[in-house]
Amino acid sequence: MMKLTELLGIEYPIFCGAMGGVSRPELVGAVSEAGGMGILATAGSKPEQVRADIRQIRELTDKPFGANVAIMTGNADALIDVMLEEGIKFFTTGAGDPLPYFDKIHAARAKVFPVVPSARVAKKMEDNGADGVVVEGMEAGGHIGTATTMTLTRQAAAIVTTIPVIAAGGIADGHGIVAAYALGAAGVQVGTAFVASIEAPIHDNYKQALVDANDTATVVSGSKTRGPMRMTKNAATVKHVELDEDPSVDLDALEAYTIPSLVRAARDGDTTNEIVTFGQIAGLITEVRPVKEIIETMFAEANDVIESLAAFRR
Repeated sequence: MMKLTELLGIEYPIFCGAMGGVSRPELVGAVSEAGGMGILATAGSKPEQVRADIRQIRELTDKPFGANVAIMTGNADALIDVMLEEGIKFFTTGAGDPLPYFDKIHAARAKVFPVVPSARVAKKMEDNGADGVVVEGMEAGGHIGTATTMTLTRQAAAIVTTIPVIAAGGIADGHGIVAAYALGAAGVQVGTAFVASIEAPIHDNYKQALVDANDTATVVSGSKTRGPMRMTKNAATVKHVELDEDPSVDLDALEAYTIPSLVRAARDGDTTNEIVTFGQIAGLITEVRPVKEIIETMFAEANDVIESLAAFRR
């Protein structure tokens, strides 16, 4: 199997998670410029906004970047058309079945890495022509599945053998990267660590909420409407739980509250009354740093960890 970096033309095997209200052009461009794969979040965006975002990213970097399509938002066809018109060659998908879009993406000689919650779905994606899969454990922020990153990554890597498996959820330093490698992953997807970056185009209050958080700062809501999501404990969480427990509220209605609230929190910095998301690994994030420093530090630490593990062979 070709190395992930060679397959995608990137320096480091790291993706920036497509975080609503956070993975905007400034962050995407910074991650790609630093050698990773920046991924534009498009959930809730209209096609022409996505077109403008892509063009803005191209002003920030000439290195590879991609875009995420949230299938359930209802305008996936229109968004993918715009992305392909603008020359996007790398896609991730989530929140729905991506299989109907594979032919269109591959016809444009682009690659698609669906984000999946189980080894079974990862295998299904491989069997149907995906170029790779991102297996995301429940430690992640935002929308999640029910499997942990450790169990999910290992089981997916054991049965998905012809395409890269990318581990996501609970990875924020070099130790996490090495753990992902040990479980069989070809690379990692990171979200929380990039929230606390200088280039993340979000309010300082949002970043500070992450820096101040610990490993018990989040809670999962949305399971009853089949849209579980990890978020910080605040007034918005109380409302989210109430909506989730209301039998008259379906997933679409819950998302109609969730997505705009996420965007407002990131934009306006109200971390008390709006939804704020980050992963359980938040306790490792103690400062806001440049993206380039975050990536280089993570991989330097990963190399140190690998060298230190050599002692176990003796």
